[in-house]
Amino acid sequence: MNKDLQIIKDIIETSEQISKEDKDILLKALKKANTTLEISEFKLERTNKVKRTTAILLEETIEELEQKRAAIEKTNEALNKSLKDLKMAQAQLVQSEKMASLGELTAGIAHEIQNPLNFVNNFSEVSKELLEEMLEELKNGDMEEVNAIASDVIANLEKILHHGKRADGIVKGMLQHSRTNSGEKEFTDLNQLVDEYLRLAYHGLRAKDKSFNAALETHFDTSIGKLNIIPQDIGRVVLNLITNAFHACDDKKKLLSDKGNSDFQPTVSVTTKKIKQHIEISVADNGNGIPDKIVDKIFQPFFTTKPTGEGTGLGLSLSYDIIKSHGGVIKVNTKDKQGTTFIISIPVKSKA
Repeated sequence: MNKDLQIIKDIIETSEQISKEDKDILLKALKKANTTLEISEFKLERTNKVKRTTAILLEETIEELEQKRAAIEKTNEALNKSLKDLKMAQAQLVQSEKMASLGELTAGIAHEIQNPLNFVNNFSEVSKELLEEMLEELKNGDMEEVNAIASDVIANLEKILHHGKRADGIVKGMLQHSRTNSGEKEFTDLNQLVDEYLRLAYHGLRAKDKSFNAALETHFDTSIGKLNIIPQDIGRVVLNLITNAFHACDDKKKLLSDKGNSDFQPTVSVTTKKIKQHIEISVADNGNGIPDKIVDKIFQPFFTTKPTGEGTGLGLSLSYDIIKSHGGVIKVNTKDKQGTTFIISIPVKSKA
């Protein structure tokens, strides 16, 4: 019994002033109080044990959480480094893809620049002869003939200026295609952009393979005007799709030729049109089409059907990302043995 309660019990038992009945009642109450006190002390002791156990567990949990936090920080550092390395690798791959496509363009660019340069040289030579003739007429005093020659020289100079600008545009397009993308949009004549890349791709492939040939069809919607786009990016997409189309046609022609069929005419058709609030660019070929089993994979990074070393597998993947960044979509329709059509759709909200 509790010491204090024991004292009270002793007093009750020895007291002569308390009747026996009252003593029994008091002792019974005292015993009950003692029992209650013992139960309370037991519960308190158990609670203290639980608290001590909880404190130990909490301390262990905090230590474990601290270890996990340190591990997470270390993992995050590793992930950030991996992300940085991946971004650098991606940038290098994108640049490699750009330079690979630039290689496709090189011969075409040389061919396209040569044409306006020939005009510039020819008209310059003719203008020189006309000016010499004009000097003779000035000596003779024939002003009517001088005025006629001057008009011819002016016309020639206008043609020289036109073809000089044409060559300048081709060079600028090449530089835009090869340089690091600034991400800045500019108002661009979409039809002219598509037409230039079509001819550059064609002449580039012709220079690499003299046996290559294909019919070119263009259907340009003149109501489109200029769009606020990143020209080198859209040009890269168009170049990739057109080059793929040429390869598809050429592969089919070679396959049929091996089987004795030489009547097949490779044809690539490029169409631009305005449909409500969107501009569509379609690149169609009459090649063998894309097999159903891989058509869902063609936009995946590094997926390619070309032999090792002949394709990075990034062309369509980058094209998909570029069109998406312009708020557009790129779709493909293909039929076995009949051909493939890629359709780019870009919002018109950026129209000049």
